[in-house]
Amino acid sequence: MTWQKVHDIGGPALEILILAVGIYFATRFVRGTRGWPVVIGFALLLIVLSLASTLLRLDVLRWLLGNATVFIILGALVIFQPELRRMLGELGNLPIFATAREQRENIEVVVGTCERLADVRIGALIAIEQSIQLYEAVESGIQVDCEATPEMLETIFFPNNAIHDGGVIIKGDRITHAACIFPLSQRGDLNKSIGTRHRAALGLSEETDAVIIVVSEETGAISYAYKGQLVRGITVEELRSFMTSVIVQPARARGFVGWLRSRQFEPYRSSGPPVVTRNEPRSTPQGGGK
Repeated sequence: MTWQKVHDIGGPALEILILAVGIYFATRFVRGTRGWPVVIGFALLLIVLSLASTLLRLDVLRWLLGNATVFIILGALVIFQPELRRMLGELGNLPIFATAREQRENIEVVVGTCERLADVRIGALIAIEQSIQLYEAVESGIQVDCEATPEMLETIFFPNNAIHDGGVIIKGDRITHAACIFPLSQRGDLNKSIGTRHRAALGLSEETDAVIIVVSEETGAISYAYKGQLVRGITVEELRSFMTSVIVQPARARGFVGWLRSRQFEPYRSSGPPVVTRNEPRSTPQGGGK
């Protein structure tokens, strides 16, 4: 078989494969966004107009539809401008562009904040976004978009602050949202002493790969939730070690392929016990920490 025959057979197949992959990822990208209903409505309108122009032989309308590609592209850029900005921002924040030193510095910001809040028993709920975007949690939050520093996090969680109630979402070295309502875990085997903050942390960890840290306002105990498991009463060193093992070490392995896989929603479930308690201090009769 000559190269020309191979090209004649494989060329169309390759084009179909490229188009199929492009359409698939484009659909995965826009599905669930605010512009998704617009896409559905616009696609239905194009189908109806195309059928009408073909069946009724409307040559002018058919010509307009055939030459409207540029206008469709411009319309898509306008409609999905926020989503496109977010996607490009994610590409810039991929682990392959971030050094281990920067990631460790981001971890120290969270660890230092939790240590200081625990000392004065101020409650906190911090979610560190990884490959799966926290769409549902962000929808109920307030956009902040500022540098993540211990001072800023302490200000947000200060009891008299208007946005102290709820969770904070951190992506890279930025605080993206505050006052977020995370989904509560619906597991029936949880102890009744588990408070709202801990249930919210566990619930979010069951649905995403985010690392969620909780500081109890009643006991000052530090806990973390990850992949459907809540570990309570850990030390600052244990928190630092855990975050390093999850965020820094697998960073290069995730890379661009991990980012593409993150476009698909995949809930996490832990095969072990939902709650592991270590050395959490005893609290007042209300127990558990909110």
